[in-house]
Amino acid sequence: MRVQRRYILVVTTRAYEIMIIVDGDEEDAKVDEIVQDVDAWIQGQNGQIAKTDKWGKRKFAYEINHKTEGHYVVLEMTTGQIDMEPLERQLRIVDEVVRHKLIRLPEQEAIRRGLIEKS
Repeated sequence: MRVQRRYILVVTTRAYEIMIIVDGDEEDAKVDEIVQDVDAWIQGQNGQIAKTDKWGKRKFAYEINHKTEGHYVVLEMTTGQIDMEPLERQLRIVDEVVRHKLIRLPEQEAIRRGLIEKS
């Protein structure tokens, strides 16, 4: 007797927050271009940017790569279950990006921020 098994694929939405620090010597147009590149990558992965928060130019607490200030941008995004490593690799390659930090938001925090719905 042959047993048939059924598998149910559950695709959950994940929420992320990424902070990008762009070299302070760059113009606002370059910052916007980097944000647009990240947005295009996310949309290419069937995700969406929920919020873009530009903090502007700020001084660093310590010198990074002989720089003392940078443009700070924080993005909140939602995606399916995808690998975010290609995005991080892309940001590491871009010379104008001084630092970046990508975190996956805990489910309760994402619900509190209105990024995902309670399941």
